[in-house]
Amino acid sequence: MATTGMWVEKYRPMKLSEVVNQTEIIGSLEALIKDPTDMPHLLFSGSAGVGKTTTALCISRQILGDYSKDYTLELNASDERGIGMVREKVKKFSRYAGMADVPFKIIILDEADEMTSDAQTALRRIIEDTAKICRFILIANNISKIIDPIQSRCATFKFTSVPEEDVVKRLEEIAKKEKVKADKKGLKAIYDYSEGDLRHAINLMQATASLGAISEENVKASAGLTKTTDVDEVLKIALSGKVPEAREKMIELIKVYGMSESDFLKYLNSAVFKSKHDKLSDILEVIAKYDYRILVGSNSEIQLSAMLAELAKIEN
Repeated sequence: MATTGMWVEKYRPMKLSEVVNQTEIIGSLEALIKDPTDMPHLLFSGSAGVGKTTTALCISRQILGDYSKDYTLELNASDERGIGMVREKVKKFSRYAGMADVPFKIIILDEADEMTSDAQTALRRIIEDTAKICRFILIANNISKIIDPIQSRCATFKFTSVPEEDVVKRLEEIAKKEKVKADKKGLKAIYDYSEGDLRHAINLMQATASLGAISEENVKASAGLTKTTDVDEVLKIALSGKVPEAREKMIELIKVYGMSESDFLKYLNSAVFKSKHDKLSDILEVIAKYDYRILVGSNSEIQLSAMLAELAKIEN
């Protein structure tokens, strides 16, 4: 590899025109910011790794120029969900006096759908009270979890998953710059694993490059796909009633080999069908229940442990 550092940051677009795929959205946003004073609050929704946060940062740089660092507040709501975060950080920044030659301050609130309803209600009031000097860019994976009064105050843009052609093209560009050999099968394997999440794809390619060329075999090894047979073993152990042993192996797959919780459940689901178990429907119902719990924000390690405990009861 030519250089060190995180490729996903090194190759993050700096201008709206560099954002991959989202052509219609970028066109609309570029028209909006031609006269920044007319720009409304913005709400970006869509799955992970499709350019929502990158687009928000590009808007900040293009509107605020050299002042973007001083007049942009970026927060992750999933780390700070409560009303205290809204009152203390957002309110304090929005009231900060001494504006430079900028049209307004920009507050980027990532994963806004993880905020409590109380925090969102408080945020709505701040959005109203600071409209003359601030613009909010809210970013959410699940727009349905954003309260209607906030949605109605924003121009909403729905980001789509990045198609295979665009992901592969971007990966080829990075591989060339990093002087890493990459073949088509390897890049396709990265796309298949990342499922349109460009950020995940770039991170996976960098991890794979540490093993050598970007080949299908190295991608599978880097992504932990070679450990999928171990998921079959976790299912077998759990159904036999040995919960601590099943949990230990599950934690190893996730913490040591880097398998994501969602992938663990996906492979577990496949393992169930391969097992041709007599109580197939019961097992699938349990997996689906805990998949949903994790999706809506419950602690994944606790939920997966509880799932294994419930699977253990099926045959006992």
